Amino acid sequence: MNPLGLGCALGLASLPLSLDAASRVTVEPDPQGGWQLLRNGEPYVIRGAGGYRNLEILRAAGGNTLRTWGAEQLGPDASGEPLLDRAAKLGLNVLVGIWINHPRHGHDYGDEAMLTAQRERVRAMVRRYKDHPAVLMWGLGNEMEEDGSDPRIWQELEVLARIVKEEDPDHPVCTVLAGTYNDKLRAMQEHYSSLDLLGINIYGGAETVDDALAAQGWDKPYLITEFGPQGHWEIASTDWEAPIEPSPAEKAATYRGSHEAVMQASRKLCLGTFCFLWGHKQETTATWFSMFLPSGERTPSVDAMIEAWTGSPPPHPAPVIHDLSADFREKRVAVGGEHEVTAQVTYAGEDELSFEWQIVAETKDRKFGGDPEKAPPAIADSVISSDGTRALLRLPSEPGAYRVFLTVRDPHGGGSTHNFPFYVE
Repeated sequence: MNPLGLGCALGLASLPLSLDAASRVTVEPDPQGGWQLLRNGEPYVIRGAGGYRNLEILRAAGGNTLRTWGAEQLGPDASGEPLLDRAAKLGLNVLVGIWINHPRHGHDYGDEAMLTAQRERVRAMVRRYKDHPAVLMWGLGNEMEEDGSDPRIWQELEVLARIVKEEDPDHPVCTVLAGTYNDKLRAMQEHYSSLDLLGINIYGGAETVDDALAAQGWDKPYLITEFGPQGHWEIASTDWEAPIEPSPAEKAATYRGSHEAVMQASRKLCLGTFCFLWGHKQETTATWFSMFLPSGERTPSVDAMIEAWTGSPPPHPAPVIHDLSADFREKRVAVGGEHEVTAQVTYAGEDELSFEWQIVAETKDRKFGGDPEKAPPAIADSVISSDGTRALLRLPSEPGAYRVFLTVRDPHGGGSTHNFPFYVE
């Protein structure tokens, strides 16, 4: 199956992994400088995505690795097939996430009973999955360090890494941190010597990560384990604190630019990247980090990664929304008025596009660190008329914060979505 029609013309072999033989993966110095990842003795550069859906598209797009965060994501899909088996059949490898509990979720790193239970859970998970051929490495924790000031967390990661290595000496251990701020790597290195690869989740400023790591004395291999558009916590907001989401065109440029910048860093320590999110989720909006629409279409961000991984665009690039214009964009406006909105959209094909305009309430369930959020409702009867890139909208009669959304779809599985906030008073 090749859902993008890329095929062998781009040199993308999709040979399945043998389901009978576990792999052996090592991290070793590269004779030409820096470090390299070897899978069964062969160099392996990660072209990865964070997520566990749309795997056929990932493989067709030139990706070779996916990343998970916890054991629950390895279970069977609707067909009953476990994730690792699905990945192996497509020739994909997995950075298998082992969830390590966060203090902000109530985990006490001074509580011996909690620590013992977590150690037993980690050991059991490694024993269960270590011999599966799709396992590439272990992702021991994700952003559990918070500000990095509690040495007990680093000390416990050292204990857990030794457990993983005791159970499985054939796959490296990677621990994922939230950025490089607070000089946290210096504290980590003091207490956590068994780490094989560092994982960094970074959004704005991904191109500077190598310099930031060097400044804290990190000269070992690392991965960019999440990257994408600027986060809602690091971008301009309205006066009512609604973050202003980048356009699909801006997001696509950031995905490709960030990947290329870190892979070309002069120290040659980055062994691969994972774009985020190879799927969709509600986080501030339903679209901020979603590389796919909720209805399944791939966005220009996916197309950007196809070009980064293969050197060529897909046969049918998705439509791209560059901008939305309205006299009430990012402003306060009276209830119930009628206003026109226009969009700037480009599309390389000649097919007819579909346009969907909506007004959606601003979320009232904002969370921290990617924790699950409830999606806010769309406002009924808000579209008076629409003609492709132009719509006449009726603003809500209830005061509050809202967003205008436009979603554009093509007939080849591509789509694009953009929004802007406004406030009714």
